[in-house]
Amino acid sequence: MCLIVLAWQLHPDYPLVVAANRDEFLARPASPAHWWTDAPDLLAGRDLEAGGTWMGLSRNGRFAALTNYRDPSQRREGAPSRGALVRDALQAASDTQATLQSIATRSADYAGFNLLLSDGINLGIHESTTNTIQLLGPGIYGLSNHLLDSSWPKVERARAALSEALHHLPDRAPVLNLLRDTTAATDAELPSTGVSLEWERWLSPAFIAAPGYGTRCSSLITRDVQGTVCFTEWTWDSSGRPAGEVTHRYAVDASPDVESPPP
Repeated sequence: MCLIVLAWQLHPDYPLVVAANRDEFLARPASPAHWWTDAPDLLAGRDLEAGGTWMGLSRNGRFAALTNYRDPSQRREGAPSRGALVRDALQAASDTQATLQSIATRSADYAGFNLLLSDGINLGIHESTTNTIQLLGPGIYGLSNHLLDSSWPKVERARAALSEALHHLPDRAPVLNLLRDTTAATDAELPSTGVSLEWERWLSPAFIAAPGYGTRCSSLITRDVQGTVCFTEWTWDSSGRPAGEVTHRYAVDASPDVESPPP
C-alpha cells in the first residue's frame, strides 16, 4: 500500500475502519481481493509477480498491511519481496507484539517498510527503518511511504477526511471520496524522499496518476462490534477509471468451509 488511514477503537459500532490505496507500476499483474486457495483462511489481493500481498485479513480476525519506505538510496537488488511479510503476519499464531517482534528480527533482510498488524485485540506497527515496534492506542492514524503519521499533506488530508467519514458509516461514499482525492501538494509542502521534483509532485495526491504508475486499487475494511468484517475493494484502470469492485463479508472465526455470504 502507499496510503493507509485507519480508525482504531474510536467508532462505537466499528472498532476497526481502514481506508487504503495501493499504488504500483501499471504493468505489474495483480488479482483483486479473494480467499486464497493455497491459504484458505486468508482474504487479500495478490501480487501475481512475487506471490505476496499488500494488505489482507484472516478468518480469525487478524489484519495486516504494509507500505514501502521511499528512499531510492536504500534500494536493494535481490532483496526478498516484502509482500511475504503480510502473509506471515496474518498466518502467525502469536499476538500482535510477539508477531511484530519476530518479523523485526529479519526485517533488515528487506528493503525499508512499515507493517501494521492487528490480532483483533491490539494494533501495532513495526517500522523497519527505525527498528521500532509500537502498540497503538485508540485514534486515527495515517501511513504512506514514510513513518507513521508523518506530516505529508496527503496523509494529513486523509486523516481529517476519515475523521469526518466515520460519522457517515456505513455509507461508503465519503471514504471513497477521500481515497479518490487528486489534490496535489504545493512545492513548498512536498517531502524530499530522494526522487525528482517531478515525481514528488506526481506522488503527492492520495490518488496517483503518473506515467506507468498509479493507484491500482482502493479499499475499505470495517469490523463491527459483532465481529462481522466487510472488505470492499475498487480497482482502477490505467486512466484511473473504475475497472471492478468486489465486496466480501464474513464473521470472524467462521469455519473455512463456509462460503462468505454475498454482498
